[in-house]
Amino acid sequence: MMLPGLVIRSSSIHAAGCYTMRPIKKGARVCEYDGPRMSKAAADDRYEGRFVTYLFACTGNEVIDGFGTAMFLNHCCDPNCETEQDEDGRIFICAIRNIAAGEELTYEYNLHDSDEDDQDCYCGVGICRGTMFSDTELKRRARIARRKAAAQPQAASVR
Repeated sequence: MMLPGLVIRSSSIHAAGCYTMRPIKKGARVCEYDGPRMSKAAADDRYEGRFVTYLFACTGNEVIDGFGTAMFLNHCCDPNCETEQDEDGRIFICAIRNIAAGEELTYEYNLHDSDEDDQDCYCGVGICRGTMFSDTELKRRARIARRKAAAQPQAASVR
């Protein structure tokens, strides 16, 4: 499922992006994030050492190995789309506001539980967090860092 009028071309955010050639109304389903489904462990084995993947985490331990238009939607800290899962477990990209013709389609990746230390964001919007991690993940990482710092023995000051 994909709205007509979507094109893939160069993006200032990251490599290629998905753009609409027609206006899209708030609430419209833009496209489906589809592709083969597999366990996270199977995806980790398949893509070990690869820098770029198009994996979308679903509920439970399942991921979608992105294939098609949706894999070209880039992350943005001030997106014009969001993801929605239906009762059958299908993932759709939906407009969260009216989108003008010519706009790049974006959504927040809200990464979490990644083994990576950083997942830099290059969206360039004024409220950019500088990372593709979710606010929840950033708070979790800050709590861990505080606990580690508190557990470190304090060096005695020498006079």
